[in-house]
Amino acid sequence: MKELVVLSGKGGTGKTSLTAAFANLAKKSAICDADVDAADLHLLLNPQIKTTTTFQGGYEARIDLNRCTSCGLCLDLCHFQAISQEFVVDGLNCEGCGVCVDMCPIQAIEFPLKNSGKWFSSETRFGPMVHASLGIAQENSGKLVTLVRQEARKVAQERDLEQIIIDGPPGVGCSVIASLTGASAVVIVAEPSLSGVHDMKRVLQLTSKLGVPAMVCVNKYDLNPELSAGISQEIKKQHLVFLGNIPYDPDLTKAMIKSQTIIEYAPDSPTSKAVIKIWESIERFQGMQFSGITPVRN
Repeated sequence: MKELVVLSGKGGTGKTSLTAAFANLAKKSAICDADVDAADLHLLLNPQIKTTTTFQGGYEARIDLNRCTSCGLCLDLCHFQAISQEFVVDGLNCEGCGVCVDMCPIQAIEFPLKNSGKWFSSETRFGPMVHASLGIAQENSGKLVTLVRQEARKVAQERDLEQIIIDGPPGVGCSVIASLTGASAVVIVAEPSLSGVHDMKRVLQLTSKLGVPAMVCVNKYDLNPELSAGISQEIKKQHLVFLGNIPYDPDLTKAMIKSQTIIEYAPDSPTSKAVIKIWESIERFQGMQFSGITPVRN
């Protein structure tokens, strides 16, 4: 099964809009939103939620006041000031390190799993979708990303789907690593700015270390044609696949407001044609990749 991850080194590059457009163009695909910290793919795809499951991703200390002797040792040991003078744990400040649990002389502190968010199995107009929402100030987004990817695989296998299209998180942190590990290919959406180029290079370093084949496209290329040309040259210099350029287009924003992809909103626009061409290049790359042929780099 092919797992295509769409990434960007930073937020605001248009990654989610492109992911939705790819889902629009793909056939026999499942969709997965792995950006669990700030999920927004559902805003474009309007999923109909079929099941909702609680995600437990960490531990939180709880002091049994009936057993606590108020010795104050936990107050001294907690580096996060998560315990009040009344020996009540503040869930937002507790980091779940467990020091107070281990060191309590009378074992008056429990350490249960806490509810950190929810994940959903849904239906969209482009196929099944697995997505999630991490709670405010909660951790273990990498664990939740791994979970939604596993559930997306189950859905794809049950329905005999050939591919999973994954909207990955921005950056290069734990959640990005979780979204990339074991994927068949990644599309990096870059923007022609100094920060965009810098962050694109960081993602390329990560994909190289994880051994995931990378392809790159530039969104809003005409805002800085010179820098866009430099990105294209850099990608070709590294013998990677450069998919093409997408122009800046206010219609993308208008499409988002209507919860549509650019393909639906303006199918004959230059932007839609550019996205379609990029998707055709992605399919050719994956077709050669899975047939055992070494893809020809641009």
